[in-house]
Amino acid sequence: MRTARFTLDPAFTVGTVDPRLFGSFVEHLGRCVYTGVFEPGHPTADADGIRGDVLDLVRELGVTAVRYPGGNFVSGYRWEDSVGPAEERPRRLDLAWRSTETNRFGLSEYLSFLRKIGPQAEPMMALNLGTRGVAEALQLQEYANHPGGTALSDLRVQHGDKDPFGIRLWCLGNEMDGPWQTGHKTAAEYGRIAAETARAMRQIDPGVQLVACGSSGRSMPTFAEWEATVLQETYDLVDHISLHAYYEPLDGDVDSFLASAVDMETFIEDVVATCDHVGARLKSPKKINLSFDEWNVWYMSRTQEQVSALDWPEAPRLLEDNYSVMDAVVLGSLLIALLRHADRVTVACLAQLVNVIAPIMTEPGGPAWRQTTFFPFAQASKYGRGQVLDVRVDSPTYDTEKYGEVDLLHATAVRGEDGTVTVFAVNRSRTEPLPLDVALNGLGPTSVVEHSVLADADPDARNTLADPERVVPHTAEGTTLDGGRLTAVLEPLSWNVIRLA
Repeated sequence: MRTARFTLDPAFTVGTVDPRLFGSFVEHLGRCVYTGVFEPGHPTADADGIRGDVLDLVRELGVTAVRYPGGNFVSGYRWEDSVGPAEERPRRLDLAWRSTETNRFGLSEYLSFLRKIGPQAEPMMALNLGTRGVAEALQLQEYANHPGGTALSDLRVQHGDKDPFGIRLWCLGNEMDGPWQTGHKTAAEYGRIAAETARAMRQIDPGVQLVACGSSGRSMPTFAEWEATVLQETYDLVDHISLHAYYEPLDGDVDSFLASAVDMETFIEDVVATCDHVGARLKSPKKINLSFDEWNVWYMSRTQEQVSALDWPEAPRLLEDNYSVMDAVVLGSLLIALLRHADRVTVACLAQLVNVIAPIMTEPGGPAWRQTTFFPFAQASKYGRGQVLDVRVDSPTYDTEKYGEVDLLHATAVRGEDGTVTVFAVNRSRTEPLPLDVALNGLGPTSVVEHSVLADADPDARNTLADPERVVPHTAEGTTLDGGRLTAVLEPLSWNVIRLA
């Protein structure tokens, strides 16, 4: 196998990683909330019903911004149902997931959950612009953020939350381009209501940070035209536009699945080009950043049959994908794609946090455990802070049906404020180890601190309730840094974290 190579130089950087790049997502879908995050009566639950074992894993995962309450759920969401005494909250039909929502976990519980995670956990609140509009958005903003002295802020105090929630980051709806969305709109219709909502919210708080809905996928027939139309209305009123993408191996095409990040990077670059085109047309010096606020490996082809069979249950088992080593390697590659575009992707949310296509799984009344996908995210969040260095690989390639010729090596590197450098690398080859040679020009590290690998002789190996630690990262041998040159061998189908100091 030919050696893969690249050079790192502090003079050539992409941008600084925004902590929000390591966000996640809690939707009222399946068991993400109920028996996931929230389970009164569980042996580890605190007085508020939050599972302590889940909290420990969420902290270890290192999530920052947590998007809530949807997702498709938000387009039928009535925020008033989720506040006040829990026993008095109404039960509602959730059209998105054919389930019954009890509202036992609501707005105050969500903010309490974030506070328990720690100061790094920031609320990212989605607004219902599907079945509701400007007035309801302003009411929620006043209830959540105004200190007091008005009907809605005083109601929050009456409900037991004296201090404002201080929500800065708001999503103006969810996937409004999708015909599946309750209240689906054309780009012109959505652009107008998003602009009206943004303008009004800024009258309350000029510093509010707003995310406009972009396309719910690059394959949508209105992709790019949707973004251009929406931004024509909202460009000077919003800070971000959203992207959503999920990947799975279709028709047994594993080689293309392993190259999913090629599609993600193209998606990002196409949206950046569209944003900048609109900015140029408007003669605006402003740059719109990207919020990749839904992304993951998701075996979506199984979902429709699951949902259509439901008869309005509470918290059904939905979208509980059990992830393999191969899935974890792909997820690591998607993280690399996000880091490689950290100059414009300043928010990203792994969908979702617990049970629903999630890195953390639970059993009601039982344990919580880490899926294989937990490890790449936790390592990227812990070590991927600082300046992203520009990585241009010279790599052997392989052929894929979807993307043509693709590099076997997918990599990036992040330089911390303390001068340490972390290389994140994926070997996409299913059968061959990949020699790696990295030149460090003008960088300080002189030794290898650790070379952690997630790989397995069985690429279908998984962590399960019966065997929750079947797959864990291990340490690679033989990785060296000598005279400013890093050499390593990447195992077949592997996610690698090489830390240098």
